[in-house]
Amino acid sequence: MLWSSRRFGESLSSAYARIGRSPGLFIVLALAGFCIAWSGNTLATAGTPSSDDSPPVGDLVEGGDENEDEDAASRGYEFLMNRALLPSDFDQRVFDELWRSWPEPLRSQAAKVSIGERRAMAFERYGLTPRVDESTPAPLATERGDDPGKPLQYVVDEHGNWTMNCFSCHGGSVYGRPYPGAPNNRFALQTLTEEVRSTKFRLGLPLGRMELGSLVIPLGTTHGTTNAVVFGMGLMNYRDDQLNLVQRAPASLTHHDMDAPPWWHFYRRPYIYIDGFAEKGHRGLMQFTLVPENDASFYRQYEDAFRDVYAYLSSVRPPKYPHAIDPDLAEQGQHLFETTCAECHGTYGHDSDEESIAAYPNRMVPIDEIGTDPVRHSALTVAGREHYARSWFANAGEPDEQTTITDPAGYVAPPLDGVWASAPYFHNGSVPTLWHVLNQSQRPTVWRRVSDSIDESKVGLTIESVKRVPLEEPDVALRRSYFDTRRFGKSASGHDYPDSLDEQEKIALLEYLKTL
Repeated sequence: MLWSSRRFGESLSSAYARIGRSPGLFIVLALAGFCIAWSGNTLATAGTPSSDDSPPVGDLVEGGDENEDEDAASRGYEFLMNRALLPSDFDQRVFDELWRSWPEPLRSQAAKVSIGERRAMAFERYGLTPRVDESTPAPLATERGDDPGKPLQYVVDEHGNWTMNCFSCHGGSVYGRPYPGAPNNRFALQTLTEEVRSTKFRLGLPLGRMELGSLVIPLGTTHGTTNAVVFGMGLMNYRDDQLNLVQRAPASLTHHDMDAPPWWHFYRRPYIYIDGFAEKGHRGLMQFTLVPENDASFYRQYEDAFRDVYAYLSSVRPPKYPHAIDPDLAEQGQHLFETTCAECHGTYGHDSDEESIAAYPNRMVPIDEIGTDPVRHSALTVAGREHYARSWFANAGEPDEQTTITDPAGYVAPPLDGVWASAPYFHNGSVPTLWHVLNQSQRPTVWRRVSDSIDESKVGLTIESVKRVPLEEPDVALRRSYFDTRRFGKSASGHDYPDSLDEQEKIALLEYLKTL
């Protein structure tokens, strides 16, 4: 233990040395590599994934040659899947030893099975999913004794080094089916990082940026949500307008958890983030790479690659609802939607991407009107947005300089494409089903997911509602599976517009939402 403690001290010293012994800078940069949630709320294309890891691709909206667009989207997907842009988080040896840090009786269960089964158990525990060409879900892989292979959420190189990629947050599953672009509503980043730290201590290995930084900055208090906005704010604080690393006083940070948006909204939105402050562009997608190892030249070097990433995100479309839909009831719901909801969320069922984009209003709803949790709105400061507006990310000083909204009035109503597949709802992930979105008074105070299956009657996660989080539960992963809407930044209040509808109208509207 003394040797491990010394290695911990050496890790701290090494990290301080690399960044000039600035404690504030160290705390934030130690957490770099976390994928910033940049889109609205979206998923991926319907259809069967191909055997080469490539998800189904929709029509791109940029014009030009369709084959060139598809090639760019394919390159963008492969780039995210296979190119590590950050220092690695851990290696295969560490991952295969994680089970020894698990609580009983899980540890004893893992000790009795094959290494492939243990890997599948780890995928299940941490919210990892197989890649789309290795599509055996982790629970089924455990049952069969299969090895789930490489995860969608990490680049794993030929040496067995694991490096987080953007799919960590934006590549989950749709009710048990791995789906690139879907929000990862099971990602257990805090739990994974703590158990990696414990495993590295036991193996006598130096700690990395995530294990060190998470001692100071929380990564996420509930599985499926993360403290991503804070990382983006902190990392930008230590860059000048041209992205050179600079020394500054630590930024004041308001920690709060966010639900990762799906990527299938990206093609419709002219601005990104829940507050819609940043104009969409390929450069803005590079923010998550702001680790000290990547200097300003990195961004010019990889700019073309992120043009391809932009093409990939623009190609992502949601899956189709797989269960029965009552067409007559859905038609009634469509009429209600277009008269009560479309003003904010737009209209659907258009023949082309151009029509779909034109039909989305990108409406900013004042925070006092929408009434959802206000922490995210106040956490990102005007000064922080102004810094982004002056930066290379926003094309500042160039002919195509973007327009940045530095003091947004509230939140932007997202598109609702694939809304059935992107539970839980609201920007903080506080509402488990669409039925609860439509019935504000019935929203649970404390709830947890109990199955990967869809709740077909309420359209969303299958949950149980409880009185409190069982703090006496020894397994921290189980405790973090509960969502407590009374905690800071986790309120499920607001969006009370459906209160004007009667019960039958809500049933019809719910049926229509399945078709989007």
